[in-house]
Amino acid sequence: MNPFDIDTFLATAGLLGLCGLIFIETGLLIGFVFPGDSVLFTAGVFAAQPDPFAPVWLLCLLVPLAAILGDQLGYLIGRRLGSSVVEGRLMRAIGPEPLDRTHRFFERYGALTVFFARFIGIVRTLTPIVAGFTGMRYRVFTLFSVLGSIVWAAGIILLGYFLGQVTVIRENIDLFIIASVLTVVVPTAIHFGRRWRATRRSATKAPGVRDGTARRNPDQQ
Repeated sequence: MNPFDIDTFLATAGLLGLCGLIFIETGLLIGFVFPGDSVLFTAGVFAAQPDPFAPVWLLCLLVPLAAILGDQLGYLIGRRLGSSVVEGRLMRAIGPEPLDRTHRFFERYGALTVFFARFIGIVRTLTPIVAGFTGMRYRVFTLFSVLGSIVWAAGIILLGYFLGQVTVIRENIDLFIIASVLTVVVPTAIHFGRRWRATRRSATKAPGVRDGTARRNPDQQ
């Protein structure tokens, strides 16, 4: 099942698959690649159709719960493993920018970051882990996690549900799905493209090269 093929994913995986994806998005570092916002919006649109894959009230109940549980796992990983969890191979592939951005949010908003991060891709994946290894009080983290998860998940689902009843959206749902996925895929592709170019440039720069001039071999003098 491909989570980027959202209509097929929802039709195949159903409510349990949707909850699993949302759980992984913040529970595990690999979740940053998932188009959480797009999936939730599309789920809301599908719930407004004559033959919904799940009733909207059940979506608004179980999906926020999955988001809350994902936050709990991310927090636990950060608390148990410490900062080493963001120093592995995966984080080196992602690059320092998302982590730096997350730290700036914490410096600016403090505990409110846990709430606001829910609406920002990649940051919502890193926030529970950072909150865990920086020692944020568990009760404070859980409070803002619950509030943010409910507003984010149920809010986007309801937005899709009510807009899904609009004729122009209902008749062009495939275009809206593609557009929503592109809002995730394009920025992610650009980010990794920049990371790849930066890594390639550093790898092709010879150890003896400095300021564009190669170090001369003494045997050639």
